[in-house]
Amino acid sequence: MNNPGTPTFDQLQIFLTIVETGSFASAGRKLNRAVSVISYGIANLEAQLGLMLFDREGTKKPQLTVAGRAMLAEIRGISDGIDSLRAKAKGLLDGLEAEVNLAVDVMLPAERLGKVLRAFSREFPTVQLRLHAEALGAVTAMVLDRVAVIGISGPLSAGVLGIESRAAGLVSMVPVAAPDHPLGRMDTIAPGASREHIQLVLTDRSRFTEGRDFSVSSPKTWRLADLGAKHSLLREGIGWGNMPLPMIEADLVAGTLVQLAIPDHPGGTYRFSGIWRRDTPPGPAASWLLDQFVALGTNDREPDGMSDI
Repeated sequence: MNNPGTPTFDQLQIFLTIVETGSFASAGRKLNRAVSVISYGIANLEAQLGLMLFDREGTKKPQLTVAGRAMLAEIRGISDGIDSLRAKAKGLLDGLEAEVNLAVDVMLPAERLGKVLRAFSREFPTVQLRLHAEALGAVTAMVLDRVAVIGISGPLSAGVLGIESRAAGLVSMVPVAAPDHPLGRMDTIAPGASREHIQLVLTDRSRFTEGRDFSVSSPKTWRLADLGAKHSLLREGIGWGNMPLPMIEADLVAGTLVQLAIPDHPGGTYRFSGIWRRDTPPGPAASWLLDQFVALGTNDREPDGMSDI
């Protein structure tokens, strides 16, 4: 009966670094260690487990064996768990933050943001707040780059490596235009008609969304990095586009914008998540902020007949 030994965390880190960088030499450079030390660490790990993890024959790049691939997910899980343990201990040692950097998606209703931040100022009068309003993937990028410790992101944060998240509500996105826009004057909009007119599209330059389009159906587009500017241009009748319903409800009532019943572009549901880096969990004040956004998000109602954006 074979009984594997207990590897050290250092050995597991060496293994993961080789997988990440593609070679023993690259892992040595990243960890600032000699290649011989990297090789020795892997040899000891293989001896502890009783398994050959890398195929070193016939290639300059070590390839994971079948056993190595089977161990990869387990070793990553252990590494993530250690990161979480150390980060949580650091948070307890550090105590209350002096400052919280928060990044929020521009689609988040302003009324909700204001409500949470007013309560935050009363709850944590000694904690300074830095607020960043960003579009699309920029919220996730700011959290990954440690510019913000927490973020309220749209759906583009889903599945990003190293990011933890909690559902934080949703908003309905609806296509609108000015009442004197050609689409706004139509009683019935035929399929494909929206493609003949300029669509105003929100964009950003984060590495997650650069060069990508979302909910774009017209080949004629104007791209803007500011949601407020998009709102103004829509009211001027320059084009049509999707907007978060809470932001334009007053326009719909006043008649400065009209909702468009576009059969091939009906809008959709834009979901929010509270996000943070797995290795840097939020401290007490930031955790309180996340809890408030998550709690308010539970009251959001699922719109009928809309799919997720």
